[in-house]
Amino acid sequence: MPSTEQRVVVVTGAGKGLGRAYAFHLAQQGIKVIVNNRRHPGEADNDTSAMKTVTEITKLGGIAAANYADVTQPDSGTELVNHALDTFGALHGIVANAGMESVGRFEEVSTETFQQVFNTGFFGNLYLVRAAWTHWLTTGGGRAVLTTSGAGLYGNHGQAAYSAAKAAVIGLVRSLALEGQSRNIKINAVAPYAYTALTQQYLKPSDRERLSPAKVAPLIASLLSEACSVNGEVLVSAGGLLREAITVEGEAMPLRPEIQETLKGLEPSTTFRSANESFAHLDSLIPSGSGSDNHDKS
Repeated sequence: MPSTEQRVVVVTGAGKGLGRAYAFHLAQQGIKVIVNNRRHPGEADNDTSAMKTVTEITKLGGIAAANYADVTQPDSGTELVNHALDTFGALHGIVANAGMESVGRFEEVSTETFQQVFNTGFFGNLYLVRAAWTHWLTTGGGRAVLTTSGAGLYGNHGQAAYSAAKAAVIGLVRSLALEGQSRNIKINAVAPYAYTALTQQYLKPSDRERLSPAKVAPLIASLLSEACSVNGEVLVSAGGLLREAITVEGEAMPLRPEIQETLKGLEPSTTFRSANESFAHLDSLIPSGSGSDNHDKS
């Protein structure tokens, strides 16, 4: 079993927000990190969010390399895996974190926008895990963390494209967990809630500390550990808290023409009707003013 100093992990979407927090935490554990974030038009290397993250990690004594692959491209997974192998000589784990949001009523969101959201939020996960999976079949296993969302679990008003893409991630994780369990490949999905550039418009300034991305990062590190046996789970995390999301089927009842009355009887005892409702419940459990994060500048 390699020590943390010998382990290598790829993190996509690691130039800011949650991905950045994950990269910092992993590097602080002694793990070598490929920090991926796509280059924006006109950016020089030192201006990219990926390189800025790498520079800060290096200043703190960590080891990291910047990668600018566009995760929406089919060859991005292979590029990322090869970068890890060429730079650090191994690949033990991946965190597929890149994503994009689209907000709008269903009739206002074009099919092209749906495709763009899926290209990043689902296929960006798929391309990386497929390339890593192929490599791990020759090396004795690996660990993967894919990113889903409360919107993928429950849906959310005005987020049909994003919800659908993140729900697809859950199906992928649960299926691959079954295929990988006999091959020492463990894969899980994480639905994080955190204060980032994408979410700050929905949160209060006081949530910056309570919902720091750094408070999700220890979960990611644990799931990437060689010793971790957790597999096929969907885990919801925020503010240093963790809970498991499970699929529940209620007791079977006779199907009758009065379908609405039948459905009332099928209602599980505890559920959430939207991602907002799920977050509100979890948020109510997080103490105010808990902890701090020196690296959260998203």
